Amino acid sequence: MTDTLTLLLQRLDEQKPRYHDLEMYYAGTQPLSFLAPEAREALGSRFARISSNLPRLAITALTERLRPIGFDGVDVWADWLRCDMDELSRTAHREALLLGQSYLICWTDSYGRPLVTVESAHQMTALRDPGTRRLTYAIKRWETATTTEAIVYGPEVITRYRANSTGATTAGFKTVDEIANPLGVVPVVRLLNSDRILDEGVSEIEDLIPLVDALNKLLADILVSSENAARPRRFATGIELEEVPVLDEDGEETGETESVNPFPESDKMMISENDSSRFGQLDAADLTGYERAVDVITQQISAVSGLPAHMLGITHDNPASADALRAAESSLTARAEARQAQFGRSWEDLARLIVGVRDGADPQQVDVRVEWADPSTRSEAQAADAVTKLFGAGLLPASYALKRLGYTDEQVAEIRAARRAEALDAQAIDLTRLVS
Repeated sequence: MTDTLTLLLQRLDEQKPRYHDLEMYYAGTQPLSFLAPEAREALGSRFARISSNLPRLAITALTERLRPIGFDGVDVWADWLRCDMDELSRTAHREALLLGQSYLICWTDSYGRPLVTVESAHQMTALRDPGTRRLTYAIKRWETATTTEAIVYGPEVITRYRANSTGATTAGFKTVDEIANPLGVVPVVRLLNSDRILDEGVSEIEDLIPLVDALNKLLADILVSSENAARPRRFATGIELEEVPVLDEDGEETGETESVNPFPESDKMMISENDSSRFGQLDAADLTGYERAVDVITQQISAVSGLPAHMLGITHDNPASADALRAAESSLTARAEARQAQFGRSWEDLARLIVGVRDGADPQQVDVRVEWADPSTRSEAQAADAVTKLFGAGLLPASYALKRLGYTDEQVAEIRAARRAEALDAQAIDLTRLVS
């Protein structure tokens, strides 16, 4: 077990630099790239933090379209809601899309009920069997005020370790406690964001990073140009420069003089008594070249991320129709459907663990399918009209039609109960008398 602990701790540490960079891009705090050393020295810290935070937009746009609405085959929705997974599932998706993976732990609370927690890849990692690709061991490490704690989750035993110092990496851990794992499987589920077999998780913003760096560089150039060249520059000829004394560090005259412009830059009006004086103004800098460059980079970001033009701030005078918006978001919708297929297996594994913890069943023998909300954008009128036509033609039962409209299993049951009660009321049937 010591070798396993060391291996898990090493895997946890080796991803720290990569996660740090991804977190900076998600927060929009990354430094400027593609900036010449001379320009960086001239700018100082004035534009060090300029950022168009499109990585956060790319992840948020996908997260909004990943909404589990029920499970088919097992009744775990009540446990799902009790553990706040209707909200925390979005956090798990966001972490997996950003860092490439996130984790879920399913164990029991103080009342013996299933308890699900969402964990970050900053604190958790896992090993998987190369044959079955199922998790064999997982670890969670965190720090307290004085110690470093770690828990290794195995298929048979769950072991807690402690190092009596903060910031411990692989040394100094000693066994504190061990408990048996009656489930027979690791009570941890990993949400893996990858479309490759051997990948250990890929960030959704990995391909966006160089494009976002280029966009931020162009935005910095626009600001620098507007500061130095966008305002018209004035000039004057035939005017003698003024001689002013040169002062030392203490403000005392050194006996030397220098020639300066008699008209300060801040003057709104320049006056001269010399008849030969002439004043003029240079043309302001044209920033349309930067605009075209920004458009090129933005189009590349749209192609790579699947974000439609209207989400990237590219708008037109005429508002798009609902069908046009739906067509523009087709690439983003297809990407969301691919993530549903990938994350769906993980949510089904979580449902199996919930059943195993609650009922004592073997999680590997539980059959379950997760149900997702429609990831596409459509108006309520369009959805209601399409479902009503299918229901009227007899192609859909009422319960399935309600699910197509986005209602959860619990809401469908409440609607059906309410309709039965209304039907009995219409027949003037007193349910209390029937029961008695």
